Amino acid sequence: MRIQTRLFFGTALLVLVLTATQWLLHRRQLAAIERELKVGDWMYRYRHQDDFGQPETAFTICAFWYVNALAMAGRRDEAREHFGRLLSHRTRLGLLSEDIDPATGEWWGNFPQTYSLVGIISSAIRLSRPWEDAL
Repeated sequence: MRIQTRLFFGTALLVLVLTATQWLLHRRQLAAIERELKVGDWMYRYRHQDDFGQPETAFTICAFWYVNALAMAGRRDEAREHFGRLLSHRTRLGLLSEDIDPATGEWWGNFPQTYSLVGIISSAIRLSRPWEDAL
């Protein structure tokens, strides 16, 4: 996979995770995605203007895709720390919204959001020790 556009999309993080066989190549793509989409602990789905204007909120599941990509790039300690910070934004019941304003922490979009919960689960699985190591 080669990035041939100046438009970045958070789903590229998912592509990196799902095509984990070429991580030497993916590390450069991850760095480009970080530079273009990451604001604090959050990742925008994209930053270019669309029919609604310039995106103001980050898409929560992209932050968990980022955690997974960090872990797969060999940055497991950083991934764990990032995961912990993301979890600190949950409600008492462990819920997250669809979007979050990175500047204020204000929740936007659907609440609760299944995508966000799937992100938590997929990152927890990615960061967990394999069963074989636990036995």
